Amino acid sequence: MHIREFWSQLSPDTQQWLIDNPGSMIVPRTMTAIFNDETGEDGAVDIHGGTLLTADDQLFIREQAHLRGNVAAEDPRFFDSVGPED
Repeated sequence: MHIREFWSQLSPDTQQWLIDNPGSMIVPRTMTAIFNDETGEDGAVDIHGGTLLTADDQLFIREQAHLRGNVAAEDPRFFDSVGPED
């Protein structure tokens, strides 16, 4: 998608959505359509109309989220869970 190149062309709402969802690997079709409209891009989409983010896109979004103090930008935490005893 090349988010880094087009960041300044994105509306504050679109930027905020990306920052609020820094772990997303695929941008849903609605956001893809908005992104394409705001940037004039017509990038490749999957069968559902979404766009796969590159590793660089994901890193850039996490960096932007971190700069704005978004807690979700931290590395994901994984927790072990134990099922109930039978």
